[in-house]
Amino acid sequence: MAVLESEQQRLVLRHFTYEDAWELGMLLRSLAVQRAAPVAIDVRHGARQVFRCALPGSSADNDAWIDRKRRVAERYAAPSFLVGARFRAKGTTFEDSSRLDPNSFAAHGGSYPVTVEGVGVVGTVTVSGLPQAEDHALVVEALGRLITL
Repeated sequence: MAVLESEQQRLVLRHFTYEDAWELGMLLRSLAVQRAAPVAIDVRHGARQVFRCALPGSSADNDAWIDRKRRVAERYAAPSFLVGARFRAKGTTFEDSSRLDPNSFAAHGGSYPVTVEGVGVVGTVTVSGLPQAEDHALVVEALGRLITL
């Protein structure tokens, strides 16, 4: 959990415009294409969807997972993977203890709140299609690259 919390503190952007959201989506798409990753990608600026794509091998189920994971990142202002880890650290599961509908919320890796320095959470970025730790890692890699651009 400490690694996940450290990542969240490190992955803070100086700004996040619509152009940045599009760039983040294209960066994720490029990484996924290079790896032949069968994922769907969603990037939001506030409540507005700025980027969405589905790559070969992904399915409509990935769209549903994106929505469920994104709701967790939005509600907790934390990566969906970290939220799930926090519940497991307490000896329980998100599904058993969150009191949230599992048909609408999923604390599985792949959704990340986009945070801007001095502002807070301004959007989300979500990937679905790989095992949850890999979905999470792909988003972390892309956010890290966006910071250095």
